[in-house]
Amino acid sequence: MSKTNYAKKDCVITIELGTNAVRVFAFDLSGNIIGSAKGAYPTFHPEPDYSEQDPEQLFITMLYVLKNFLNETVHAGKYKVHTICFSAAMHSVLAIDKNGAPLGNVINWADNRGKNEAKALKSSALGKTIYKATGTPIHPMSPLVKITWMKNKDKERFKKTSKFLSIKSYIIQQLTGEYIIDYSLASATGLFNIHKLKWDTDALDYAGITVNKLPGLVSVFHSAGKLRKEYQTSLGLSADTKIITGSSDGCMATLGAGVWGEGKATVTIEDSGAMRVVGKEILKDEQQRFFNYVLTEDYYVSGGPTNNGGVIFEWFAKQFGDFKYAYDIENCMEELINDASKVAVGSDGLLFLPYLLGERAPIWNANARGVYFGLNINHEQKHFTRATIEGILYEMYSIGKTLEEHRSIKSLSVNGSFATIPFCSQLIADIFNKPVGISNNKSSVGLGAFLLSATDMGIYKSLDDAARSVEFSATFKPNRQHNATYKKYVDVFENLSTKFNAEFEAIANLQQKDV
Repeated sequence: MSKTNYAKKDCVITIELGTNAVRVFAFDLSGNIIGSAKGAYPTFHPEPDYSEQDPEQLFITMLYVLKNFLNETVHAGKYKVHTICFSAAMHSVLAIDKNGAPLGNVINWADNRGKNEAKALKSSALGKTIYKATGTPIHPMSPLVKITWMKNKDKERFKKTSKFLSIKSYIIQQLTGEYIIDYSLASATGLFNIHKLKWDTDALDYAGITVNKLPGLVSVFHSAGKLRKEYQTSLGLSADTKIITGSSDGCMATLGAGVWGEGKATVTIEDSGAMRVVGKEILKDEQQRFFNYVLTEDYYVSGGPTNNGGVIFEWFAKQFGDFKYAYDIENCMEELINDASKVAVGSDGLLFLPYLLGERAPIWNANARGVYFGLNINHEQKHFTRATIEGILYEMYSIGKTLEEHRSIKSLSVNGSFATIPFCSQLIADIFNKPVGISNNKSSVGLGAFLLSATDMGIYKSLDDAARSVEFSATFKPNRQHNATYKKYVDVFENLSTKFNAEFEAIANLQQKDV
């Protein structure tokens, strides 16, 4: 690792535009964290299948957090910002008019309003062609489906739209004036041909749009121009501060977890979750269960996402936890986990299907719903707590099983605020029957963005070298006896997840508003 030509106090800022919060980190050029800051924003659910956010609120929150962090930590420490690198949650769609003003809220990954469009496309020959070209499963999460829904059901907004952007594209445009999207985030839209690295003609035709309705395609290393002068002044940054477009949060989490090469996979559980592998070949799956996203022109990040990660346990804590201190969700969750640790493996026969937000991999059912199953008279709150955690992790294991049909996985790296809770990390090791490592860095997304920036700066020769630099602070080894028990429960869990398909659809139809 060489820091030639860089000043001792140079630093890299990473900005992660997450589902429920923006997270800002500052790294010195050795990869040490100088400091971090976080700011939250809400998701709105005006109807059962809707998940929206206010793009102006996201932008203002990001600016507020970044400005305070720069003033209090970076400028106060006499650091000079060399690079700012972005990452963002995937699958968001924001319609803007000819003046660049948002036409309503940004629709995020959890939105299921396009489930009828997705169902029709997925079962068609065209759907199979689009999946093979784009690597994005046909599902309501996909911007392809969201835009198609808008064309069919929100015709006035569709007609007024000048461009369809991701939230990261919108924020970068606000800061620099450029309408761009990196190959990596574009490859999660269902509109991007991952083989040709350009917008896919079949997908565009299906959505009823042309290339000029989308931002320009660039590499993850692309420099997004200079900050507008007003932000240079407001943020106290120089005109030569480099803005790197960056990638998606999932791809950055994979890089930051040091997952590179055969035999390794990463499990990320933050609000949502995913299990991923990295390779030079696309995973080909006739059942369309996996995503294949471009990291660079040479590497693909493949795997399966779940809607129902840490957000589900947070929901449980809010509904059933004991808040000794007002709004102290972390303390509440800690006490619940402590109680869960006193319950036997398998929660004494209580199972939880965690599908409160529908589900993506591996069942790809937007109508799926949450279920507690096996309840008996002896179950207490602590059993529900453990069953909730186990259900989230059974779902992740189900994704892992499908991945192992294509890749050999010998070890796991876990990241995200939920997965790295020691109790959860041990459960992952037990359920998967594999050793689980945790990176020294508490934010794999932030570290991944730093490693991308450091590679761009020449500190690392390649992303391969950057990934190999990741160190692990702890390893959890599986308990074979616990794994034998979990295998039996997972079988029941997976059977229930598909056996209830008709009931899931029936209850979803009962929630539909009359039209």
